[in-house]
Parts: sequence; structure tokens; C-alpha cells
Amino acid sequence: MDCPIIYSLIVPLALMDAWITLHQWICFPAYGIPRLRRGASFAMDRHTLAYLNLIEKAHCTYCSYATGLFTYARDIGAQTEQYWCPIKHARAIPSPHAQYHTFVDYDDAIGYHRDLPALRQSLRDARPGRHARAMASRENRKAL
Repeated sequence: MDCPIIYSLIVPLALMDAWITLHQWICFPAYGIPRLRRGASFAMDRHTLAYLNLIEKAHCTYCSYATGLFTYARDIGAQTEQYWCPIKHARAIPSPHAQYHTFVDYDDAIGYHRDLPALRQSLRDARPGRHARAMASRENRKAL
């Protein structure tokens, strides 16, 4: 039996979608961070499967929207964190976002002040390879 209460999340999900989209549309350009393409996070294709009935297609569309939204929000959060607070946590984080490994170690004040400009610039550049080179340079300076 289906649990219709799950669909009550559509209101907070839609509000979250609007709020995080507004956040990146206002804040990212102000700091020179390229905006993320919203559609890249969503895969809305299960409703085309012929073997699903109408109810199952609705369920799949809803779940695809919700999981795509969480991916979109995580990516915006990751870029926001990289710009304003790129410091690793003191404890291990399960399943950190892709940029997390480039952050400055916890309690490394010197590294934070030294590397913050490069971490921010790598977001502004947003070209393949640039971020990796900036981080490799940071790792080389750290080793010295």
C-alpha cells in the first residue's frame, strides 16, 4: 500500500528549490562564482517506462525530483562552503562532497590564510583542470 504522506514534502521541497536557486542567483555572481546549471542535477526519465502504471510513474517523477533537488542543493552548498569556509572538520565526514578533499586541514590557521585565495579563485575559474592545478600547487606549498 502506498503512503500518501510522502507527498506532503512537496511544499518544503519546492520552497527549498526556490530558496537555494535564489541564493545562487544572488550570491554567486556577487562573488564571481559561476552558477550551477539546475537541470544538470535532475534526471527526469522514469515516467517514460512503458511497464509502469500511472501511479508508479507519478511516484518515480516525485522521487526523481526530490533526489535531483538534494543533489542540486548539495552542489550549491559545496560551492558556498568552499568560498566561505573551506576547512575540513575535526572528525571524519561520511560521504563528503567532491570539493571537500581540497579544503584546508582542521586547525591549520596558516594554511587557511595562505590557501583561501586559491580555493576561491578555483571556483571563479570553473574550467576543467584549473581547480586541480591550484590544489596541486597548494599541496606542494604545504609539503615545504
